[in-house]
Amino acid sequence: MKIDPNTTLVVSTTASAAAPAAAPGWRGLHNRAASAVERLFHLDLLTLSSRVALAAIFFQSGRTKVEGGLTVSDNAIALFTDEYRLPLLPPEVGAHLAAYAEHLFPLLLVLGLGTRAAAAALLGMTLVIQVFVYPDAWPTHLSWATLAAVLLRFGGGAWSLDRVLRLR
Repeated sequence: MKIDPNTTLVVSTTASAAAPAAAPGWRGLHNRAASAVERLFHLDLLTLSSRVALAAIFFQSGRTKVEGGLTVSDNAIALFTDEYRLPLLPPEVGAHLAAYAEHLFPLLLVLGLGTRAAAAALLGMTLVIQVFVYPDAWPTHLSWATLAAVLLRFGGGAWSLDRVLRLR
């Protein structure tokens, strides 16, 4: 044992202190189950599923705004004119920006390319939707924001082009 001069704690230097013995009873059972869950839901699986989930939400929304390939529909422009009414942005511009963003950023997320930037963009869109369009839909928007926050914090994970290209 040694005494850390910066604290009044006694720090053990033996190997047994680094790995405590398995706790008996319910605590041990809980800890073993928690370890199994951590192995099952590895961070790389969580980042991949977060990328795909967030991408699906916005890509499906983007598809409702276009006809054919990427031609913004009259219905999308009408939606931005009548229902969304974003401040400082003409409806035609808003409809086009949203439609293109809801196709580009989900594609980047699925590829895991520029994951943090794509997640930040979709988080920004989520905040705009929450504040200006559907303020009562905060539970849905909170789930979207949480997916984006996971990607902002951890990046694309091992199964991403970001990792292949050594991008953080």
